[in-house]
Amino acid sequence: MRLVVFDVDGTLVNSQHEIVEAMNYGLRGVGLPEMQPQEILSIVGLSLPVAIARLLPGATPDLHERVVLGYREAFVAARAKGVVPPLYAGALDCLDALAAQDDVLLGIATGKPMRGLMAVLEAHGLTQRFVTRQTADGHPSKPHPAMLESALSETGVAASRTAMVGDTVFDIEMARAAGVTGFGVDWGYHPTVDLHGAGAALVAPDYPSLTQSLLEWTKQEQVA
Repeated sequence: MRLVVFDVDGTLVNSQHEIVEAMNYGLRGVGLPEMQPQEILSIVGLSLPVAIARLLPGATPDLHERVVLGYREAFVAARAKGVVPPLYAGALDCLDALAAQDDVLLGIATGKPMRGLMAVLEAHGLTQRFVTRQTADGHPSKPHPAMLESALSETGVAASRTAMVGDTVFDIEMARAAGVTGFGVDWGYHPTVDLHGAGAALVAPDYPSLTQSLLEWTKQEQVA
């Protein structure tokens, strides 16, 4: 068997507007100035407390926690209004093509909590697509390899037969730490040059290219 693990924000769904709005809501709630989108999106992929600590390195843990709570409040309010980030064009076709392979399993590794992940998957009818779903709940933040290690343990697939698909250096660094192949995508939140620098096997320019590369990878002969 092969295992292909996907990141969510910036890889499967375009959630940048939601993330920027939620972070600035949290900042405003504690009296801090808003940040530019590029600065906020640079920390996407990290678990929320780690991301906020990186954005506000001089702030107290109490202030960090208040921003975390504000961010989550904004997300809950958006979900209550029916706001759901859209899938990137070609994402569903890619999942369909991989799922059609008898020897390929699909997984998720995301900095989202499980509640947030399930809300996205349910909104897009994808809850049954992924045999392993690893989230920020109970795992260290990316780029620690714990999420991928758990995915390998749950599925029984070897690291040499596993690929991680993501848009940030945290995804690629996590893949390298876990001994799996890292596939980058250039439509997300980190620059292509940074993904290459982190060790991505390739950086796909669009979903059709990613799909082709993943299908070719699944056919390669490798020692398990």
